[in-house]
Amino acid sequence: MSIRIKLLLSYTGMLVISLLMFGLTAGLFTIAATGDIHSIRDFYKVHYQLNPLTEQEESIFLDLKYLAKNTPDELLNKQLLVDYDFKLRTVRAGLYVRRESNQVFESYTFHQPELEQNLPPYDLNNSQIRNTFNIGERFYAYAKFDFLYSDGAKGSVFVIRERSPFAEVTRRLLPILLFILLGVLVIANMLLYRWITKSVIKPLNLLRNSAERIQEGDLQFALNLHSKDEIGQLNEAFENMRKRLHESVQLRLQDEENRKELISNISHDLRTPITNIKGYIEGIRDGVADTPEKMDKYVNIIYAKTVDLDKLVDELFLYSKLDLKQVPFTFESLNIVPFLDDCIEELHYGLQEQGIDLEWENRTDKPIWVLADVEKLKRTVLNIIDNAQKFMDKPEKKIHVSLQPDDRYVTIEIRDNGMGIPPDAIPHLFERFYRAEQSRNSTTGGSGLGLAIAHEIVEGHGGKIWVKSEQGVGTRLFFSLKRTTNPGGYHAHDTNPDH
Repeated sequence: MSIRIKLLLSYTGMLVISLLMFGLTAGLFTIAATGDIHSIRDFYKVHYQLNPLTEQEESIFLDLKYLAKNTPDELLNKQLLVDYDFKLRTVRAGLYVRRESNQVFESYTFHQPELEQNLPPYDLNNSQIRNTFNIGERFYAYAKFDFLYSDGAKGSVFVIRERSPFAEVTRRLLPILLFILLGVLVIANMLLYRWITKSVIKPLNLLRNSAERIQEGDLQFALNLHSKDEIGQLNEAFENMRKRLHESVQLRLQDEENRKELISNISHDLRTPITNIKGYIEGIRDGVADTPEKMDKYVNIIYAKTVDLDKLVDELFLYSKLDLKQVPFTFESLNIVPFLDDCIEELHYGLQEQGIDLEWENRTDKPIWVLADVEKLKRTVLNIIDNAQKFMDKPEKKIHVSLQPDDRYVTIEIRDNGMGIPPDAIPHLFERFYRAEQSRNSTTGGSGLGLAIAHEIVEGHGGKIWVKSEQGVGTRLFFSLKRTTNPGGYHAHDTNPDH
């Protein structure tokens, strides 16, 4: 059963129960007002307006009417009148008989001195034999019959019952109030049903339609419900789920593109040295290297290409393990200043042969201790400097190394005066196999894994790595390491640098 049907049934049930309770209250109210449980049957009928007496009172009145028509003088018999009055008194009514302007009999039920003056005048046509009248704040209902005694004198017989004015007002107003209440309840339930439908059913239908769209694979939409109730919270959670799913799908598609590009790059970078090796081996086999000098040259080239291929496979293997967090880090306290001295000294002569000056900038003699894996940190520095020297385009080629320590971290900056990096390439610089120069020419770039490996190593140290570059001016690459105050040679085998 749908929520809409459940709400409709619940509102209908509430309406019926409200009306039943109101009807029961009206019945009890009537009994309290009239004092007679049997009066409920006639209290709200049109019959009450035509005959304001009960059935017992009406029966006695008909007997008296019969006497008035056939033996009117019997209505002068005091004992007979007392007997009839006694019967009326048992049903809380009374008898009154008059002859001309004189009172023949008045019931002891009334105790109303002004009763005679307020009775209606004679009407021998008996055009209106039932009606009501009031004396002050007291209200009476009666049935009367006017007749002639045997001597021609006019007479009247009255059966009178005192009614509560409150009961009369209730009798007249309660049906109106009941109708108004019914209208109010129906309108209120319709408005409430409309409001609940609009605030609950409509958002739920929208969520259902959205779920169906997601099931069909459509994530290109947005839920724009801004209510702050539970439905709004559900909508917000659903919208967040949709966004995450969309991001996940986009990421999966991007990963698929990256996978294809990765396979293409690996294939290209592996094919190039293999093709060269194959070519030179075919030259040797075909006798092209017919002198010792050519043979040495071919063998040296084959060896160099084999070394490049081995390096590429080694970097690819290392990056894949770093990316999968499968490489353990061995951290120890390290004075970064002499460590950089060793790195610069190791690279100095090789870079000098290429016309590149590698210099310290504002070197400090003060020890700066960091928590690092020495072997992997050295690989990071060598990869960064190796990447920088490949993009030198100035007559005076320079690479500068500097330190910027603070309370928690030390930042190492490696700055060159090369050609710089295009702004749109900077966000992708640390992606695997990415090259700002897309031709993948081995003479102007390496495998594209050097900076990606450096990025993984620095993040494994709990630091950050970033780049600032200006085309035509040069590139500044920064990476930060955590400082430590313990120079005692701290060692740990852990992949978590925070331990």
